Amino acid sequence: MANDLRGRKVAILATDGVERVELEKPRGALMGAGAKTELLSIHPGEIQARQFDMVPAGTLPVDRVVSDAKAEDYDCLLLPGGTVNPDTLRINAHAMKFVRDFCATGRPVAAICHGPWTLIEADVVRGRRMTSWPSLRTDLRLAGAEVVDEEVCVDGQFTTSRSPADLPAFCAAIVEQFAKAGARR
Repeated sequence: MANDLRGRKVAILATDGVERVELEKPRGALMGAGAKTELLSIHPGEIQARQFDMVPAGTLPVDRVVSDAKAEDYDCLLLPGGTVNPDTLRINAHAMKFVRDFCATGRPVAAICHGPWTLIEADVVRGRRMTSWPSLRTDLRLAGAEVVDEEVCVDGQFTTSRSPADLPAFCAAIVEQFAKAGARR
């Protein structure tokens, strides 16, 4: 079956300030296609979600602390946005090591809105074609990426989108890209 993610394990890396819809919609699409997801964060317990960056949007339970996670245990990586979430992740040594290690595997990585900030800090965007929330585009360019203004951009292992308005296209694209990659052995 096309876009079948049975047997795939997806790491979702997020912390306090995550844009709830940017985590939940893709997670739902991935689980609907058969993937197992794990929410990794920099602290145990729950993370505080947001709507439009400013409005509290409840909490989400953390499955594993990123310092205890290994890149080789996952088939794919999802980086949701929200301004505070990736800004906090990019100054956390454990989160950045996980992202760098995961990107080095060549397995699929998806980032939406402000999510690419984490990829910039991991120094993995040079020579890649990407999109993001408008305020990150200069950062992407300065880090060596070719920036495009498209609802979804796929370049090698990376799939990026601009904003929550792009979620329908982003969700369809990540299910397709994650299915193409196959499961880890």
